[in-house]
Amino acid sequence: MSDLVRCGVSIERNLLEEFDTFLEEKSYSNRSEAIRDLIRKNIAVRQWEEGGDAAGGIVLVYDHEKRELSETLVDIQHHCLDIVVSNLHVHLSEHHCLEVIVVKGGVEKIEKLANELQSQKGVYHCAVARVATG
Repeated sequence: MSDLVRCGVSIERNLLEEFDTFLEEKSYSNRSEAIRDLIRKNIAVRQWEEGGDAAGGIVLVYDHEKRELSETLVDIQHHCLDIVVSNLHVHLSEHHCLEVIVVKGGVEKIEKLANELQSQKGVYHCAVARVATG
């Protein structure tokens, strides 16, 4: 038996029209799935704001020819083995690499790691993709 519960929502007509446009742009097949996704997204935001445990990915773009930068980035991650789950390295060009570091653990530790990685000379871009753990 499904655990789905039906509920009704009252919404202004113009807001619903904007929402339907959003659904079409994002290729949602129905309103219910879009609403569930929005709820999940806001729960993830709340988890991050409350500073509990969370998961996500730290995405970096950096100059791989910057002397010792690759080694420094790896060394920083080795000091955070309690939150670093996995790592993906992609060569974007002869000089640029993209790295995705999958993390899970305390929000404060994840943010600290991202800040430390971003502050390295030669790191051009650093963003944290925040998701909920459950």
